[in-house]
Amino acid sequence: MPDGEERLTVEVLSGVADVPAGEWDACAGTADPFVRHAFFAALEASGSASPERGWLPRHLAAYGPRRLLEGILPLYLKSHSYGEYVFDWAWAEAFERAGGRYYPKLQAAIPFTPVTGRRVLIREGAPPATFGALIDAALRLVGKLGVSSLHVTFPTEAEARALQGRGFLVRLGHQFHWCNRGYGTFNDFLADLAARKRKAIRKERQKALTDVVLRTLTGPDIEERHWQAFWRFYLDTTQRKWAHAYLTRDFFFRLGETMADRVVLVIAENMAGHPIGGALNLLGADALYGRYWGASEDRPFLHFEACYYRAIDFAIDRGLARVEAGAQGEHKVRRGYLPTRTWSAHWIAHDGLRRAIGRFLDAERPTVEAEMAALALESPYRDDAGG
Repeated sequence: MPDGEERLTVEVLSGVADVPAGEWDACAGTADPFVRHAFFAALEASGSASPERGWLPRHLAAYGPRRLLEGILPLYLKSHSYGEYVFDWAWAEAFERAGGRYYPKLQAAIPFTPVTGRRVLIREGAPPATFGALIDAALRLVGKLGVSSLHVTFPTEAEARALQGRGFLVRLGHQFHWCNRGYGTFNDFLADLAARKRKAIRKERQKALTDVVLRTLTGPDIEERHWQAFWRFYLDTTQRKWAHAYLTRDFFFRLGETMADRVVLVIAENMAGHPIGGALNLLGADALYGRYWGASEDRPFLHFEACYYRAIDFAIDRGLARVEAGAQGEHKVRRGYLPTRTWSAHWIAHDGLRRAIGRFLDAERPTVEAEMAALALESPYRDDAGG
């Protein structure tokens, strides 16, 4: 064993509540709001990520001497592939057609959150063997439970490479991020764009604010009525898109109670002061993460204003390095959000399925790279601005 590994004991937890918040957060740190104890607690206690919904918590905790928590691997036993955003439905279908059983599987992820960040949460000063001890324990759990696979979605690139070195298959994806190049105002950002793109954004912002007032709220400024309104918007959006409402009403209210200082809620009101739309973001140490949007009225360009331009405004004002606007939506490129690599890592137990998925990923990777290159050609930035 590597030095120090024998001093670590890895245990399986039945939920985030098994670990005191302070101990969990000593491993999670403060930069990423999605890996904080409060975020997992809101998901699990609200019933959003629960066994009844196919998310059975099986978090791994690595303890050192005197029961000091050295690291956490948030992990779920899943009976489906909903709420992950790295799509493996075709893998499951192919394996089951061949007589295999793809579900259940183990998923190392933040439920319903396609945001890149650390997936193996290690306390500062923890033994170097902590990462390996947690991954090895997860692989042993695959064998003990007899499941098909272990998936780590949206890890950092460094984690993805480390997992690749341990036999995982690595998959490339992309999202759309806006990067702050030291702008002092929104107009500074616009000055980096080609004239035609700059003019188009100004027109969109002007039209979006016709008979509409937008308020950017955080902390104690977010009241219960704002959460009530946003819950309605969230439901309306999922129903109109024939999508599944992964999150419960209680999740949003728990988020407001325990993480209000990390929430940035953009609320759109009509001239009578009634909310008609909203965008939910979470604030990290150096990034703003756009998460959900919904509206009860269809207003021209309101979605772009609330989700993209107000997020840029906020990031510039706070000196944040970037805004992460998530996956999908080529329209984001024209508004300054450029394609950025994301990663996932997959350990497949069955040799035949592993080889087939490996071939698929080898063939998929150049296609993803080509798609990103094509999207980058649509960049609104002037050549001399580095776009």
